[in-house]
Amino acid sequence: MPQIDYGDTAFILMSSALVLFMVPGLALFYGGLVRSKNVLSTIMHSFFAMGIISVVWALVGYTIAFGSTDWALGSFMGSFEHLGLAGTLGEMEGTIPLPVFIAFQGMFAVITAALISGAFAERMKFSAYAIFIAVWSVVVYAPMAHMVWGGGFLAERGALDFAGGTVVHIASAAAALAGAIALGRRKGYGTTAFTPHNLPMTVLGAGMLWFGWFGFNAGSALAADELAGTAFLATHLAAASGMLGWLAVEWIKRGKPTALGAASGAVAGLVGITPAAGFVTPMAGIAIGLAAGAGCYVGVALKEKLRYDDSLDVVGIHGVGGTVGAILTGVFASTLIDPDIAETLANVGRGGLILEQAIGVVVTIVFSFVASFIILKLIDLVIGLRVDEEAEEAGCDLSEHAESGYVL
Repeated sequence: MPQIDYGDTAFILMSSALVLFMVPGLALFYGGLVRSKNVLSTIMHSFFAMGIISVVWALVGYTIAFGSTDWALGSFMGSFEHLGLAGTLGEMEGTIPLPVFIAFQGMFAVITAALISGAFAERMKFSAYAIFIAVWSVVVYAPMAHMVWGGGFLAERGALDFAGGTVVHIASAAAALAGAIALGRRKGYGTTAFTPHNLPMTVLGAGMLWFGWFGFNAGSALAADELAGTAFLATHLAAASGMLGWLAVEWIKRGKPTALGAASGAVAGLVGITPAAGFVTPMAGIAIGLAAGAGCYVGVALKEKLRYDDSLDVVGIHGVGGTVGAILTGVFASTLIDPDIAETLANVGRGGLILEQAIGVVVTIVFSFVASFIILKLIDLVIGLRVDEEAEEAGCDLSEHAESGYVL
């Protein structure tokens, strides 16, 4: 049996905590963007995910994601040998105890489910949201994690995703788009200005996300080693250049740079580098961040032309940023960072690797969107998805939680 490396174990425990810290960061990021009458309900979406998804992950999510591939559906989901975490105590994952790995991966499941909520903020029933993310984490997230990280068919094809470009960002964005379509637009969308009520809260949330993202990406090395260090540096540089890329386009288009643009651009850069962090050099991280920042600005602007109400731009930032990052992973993947890709490049060439990245993107979008839309429609048939007009007008804080965010 491999020996525990206590440095690696401490590093992954710390990284797990950092990823979990991203969730309240996301809550503040989203919470500041909505109107004041919906701030608590929006924050609750993220905070509640920390509870329900953690339990679902332990009961069934982990085994679907990382159970054995040695069964009929092994290319698409793991076996059920670890239901309720059976057979995991005393086991190892590389140089760390398996329970530490389970905890680390569980935090990814939490943040992914929380990300989706930005698309239907201010109008979804909390009961419908709770059912949706619980079911989605089992039916969509866990199988996606298996296909990419658990030895499933995308991994077999050679698709690269270091920390969740497809599994986390593109999957959540496709689900978010399904949610925005299934719920319809907010009352007054297109005629009423939906002004963010607290941009300092959003900027603070973006800073917390930036901080926590180091656990997300560097921790995915699963060891306190040089790979973690280069992933850390590439992550930071991508966030910084993502901010610059977004602001450059915004400044040209609107004449002024905004604090919201700076926060959004940083998050876009972080999204873009997520699939690439363990495969590219830090300087490539700058290029990916610039492309993601500029690309996500354009992606968010397209929402107005396409007329779908993705309340907080999950599709524009996480969908576009994740796609840009996944494709550019194929462009910039370097044997200096990961010698193992030398065989892939020798077999299929750079063009073949980029093609595999594109296939991974398409598979993720189609699977997550279709499955999410079906889940949402079934929930709508049973309990309904959307609050009524009177509740929406009053705000979901009062109608769904009997609370107010501010008492002035």
